[in-house]
Amino acid sequence: MTDGVDDPDGHDADEVLVAFCHALRAGGLDVTLDRTQAFLRAVAAVGAGDRARVYWAGRATLCSDPDDTRVYDRAFESWFAAEHPRSRPSRPAPRVIQQADLGDGGSEGESEGDDRSVAMIASDEDALRHRDVATLSTVERKRIARMFARLEVHPPTRRSPRRGPHRRGDVDPSRTLRDQLRRGGEPGPIKHRRRRRRPRRVVLLVDVSGSMEPYADSLLRLAHRMVVAAPRSTEVFTLGTRLTRVTSALRLRDPDRALAAAGEVVPDWSGGTRLGEVLAAFVDRWGQRGMARGAVVVIASDGWERGDPAMLGLQVQRLQRLGHRVVWSNPHRGKVGYAPVQGGIAAALPFVDAFVAGHSMAAFAAVADLVSRD
Repeated sequence: MTDGVDDPDGHDADEVLVAFCHALRAGGLDVTLDRTQAFLRAVAAVGAGDRARVYWAGRATLCSDPDDTRVYDRAFESWFAAEHPRSRPSRPAPRVIQQADLGDGGSEGESEGDDRSVAMIASDEDALRHRDVATLSTVERKRIARMFARLEVHPPTRRSPRRGPHRRGDVDPSRTLRDQLRRGGEPGPIKHRRRRRRPRRVVLLVDVSGSMEPYADSLLRLAHRMVVAAPRSTEVFTLGTRLTRVTSALRLRDPDRALAAAGEVVPDWSGGTRLGEVLAAFVDRWGQRGMARGAVVVIASDGWERGDPAMLGLQVQRLQRLGHRVVWSNPHRGKVGYAPVQGGIAAALPFVDAFVAGHSMAAFAAVADLVSRD
């Protein structure tokens, strides 16, 4: 196929193009079904016989990020080289061209092809959700970043001592009486009230030491999602050899800019760790002055403590007394054969309300769901 996409093996041009999209997806690009269809329409408009036009049609429809072009160029040169492609599927890829429904249900074969394509995309993304982020490639990390952008976060709430109007609940005598006075003394409907709900504070303490470096980016993206969902009731600190408050940086709407801003203010990124001392600084300066009172405190760390483990256990105990709930997210918790026997985590575990995994996208979503519970 020197000039276009005519396959000497007799495959249809659309099948070759769809197979090329599958190859891009296998290479790490986020090629969805909609982008595949847009690519086919673009090639149909410019003509499949011109290799340069096919290239630019794919470049415009299949690349969503400037960094994607490097992967795209390499795959295009390999797939549409002058010689036969180095890898060809043994069976033609299913056609995914969308056609208008004329009332007879459409072509059964094309419908099955669409379903298979959607199922492959969903299956690939589901597998990536359960992968350890420390083992992902650069392209796969970009896909994880896009998943974080779609992660739903529901901030937790608490009951307020104040009451407000409601359809049901306790009788509100004052409102009921005022309503009847406006009616000139005529009986009217009974007014009710109930306690209001207010946002519950969430405090995230993210370990950015050297042992947590493969997970720090993803943990801060999770923190960013929580800050954006509830900017007034969410606080984020990084833990290392010192304590750094990064809440203001993470309030930027764009996640990449937010993480870059946070990186500029963290002086001990990928350094050592003194969890006990740093947690003591947080409790003394921020926690017992109100920030941790009644809050959900999330500690994201592997529990590797170079100092006295007893001090770490004491500080977690203080946090448990101050807060509503203490959640410890450990990246090793989700790995087969792991046991929390290290000095630091063993000392802190008796004072932790929930000890959960923190190594994959699915685990991060579970942490967000756990935090949202009352």
